Amino acid sequence: MRMPEHHRADKSGMVLEHIVALEQKLGRLIRWDLGEQVHHINGVKDDNRPENLELWITSQPRGQRPADLVLWAREILARYESEVTD
Repeated sequence: MRMPEHHRADKSGMVLEHIVALEQKLGRLIRWDLGEQVHHINGVKDDNRPENLELWITSQPRGQRPADLVLWAREILARYESEVTD
């Protein structure tokens, strides 16, 4: 879709539809710098209905020591806890 003002627009002003759809669903921008990505739940890449899109995090903790994992978990909770719905 053509959205030249969008932060993820390419040189021709185009943005992939699933990016815009998930950002609208979340009510915020996707943080690519934090490893956030769009995941199509049913695996169909052109099914961009909001109910088929979810946020995935691809970043990994740097170490596997318990102290590192606890720090990483705290960062994730601070960043995303308000977005979790039961």
